[in-house]
Amino acid sequence: MSDHLLSKKEYNRLNDTKKYDIIKERLSQRGIELIDMARLTYDLQKPYVPELTLEICLEHIDRVVLKREVQHAVLVGIELDVLAEEKKLSEPLLSMLLGDYGLFGIDEILALSIVNVYGSIGLTNFGYVDKLKPGIIGEIDNAGKEEGRCNTFLDDIVGAIASAAASSIAHKYSK
Repeated sequence: MSDHLLSKKEYNRLNDTKKYDIIKERLSQRGIELIDMARLTYDLQKPYVPELTLEICLEHIDRVVLKREVQHAVLVGIELDVLAEEKKLSEPLLSMLLGDYGLFGIDEILALSIVNVYGSIGLTNFGYVDKLKPGIIGEIDNAGKEEGRCNTFLDDIVGAIASAAASSIAHKYSK
């Protein structure tokens, strides 16, 4: 995390720095690093912001992940995926999550709580990545189809964080 953002995060009452570290760790345990989402954010915004760098994208990912509202959605989604893998959910929910049932939709609704923090551009970015599943999102989605794995919420969470960061960049750099 950049020094500038590190100093700012301590002054924003809506940020939770303790949960930030927990979120990073939980994502890492699921095979996701913040830089993975920054790469996706970069791909989303580079056509519109020629001076964009991966470092700027990572700063915006950090800003998104620092928000309590986002942290709560991430914690719930990851926990539900893990509980499904451990078969600690009852039916029919267990089968719906393990099969990433297409009409379930709650995984997208949870993700929308992340992108809605950043307005309509976050929503359109999320729709785009949810449909096309570029980069890390496709990898997460495919891994979730393996026996004993559940990434029903994770792929949408990652897409939502990257989309929210892309929206944050768009707001900052729009002309």
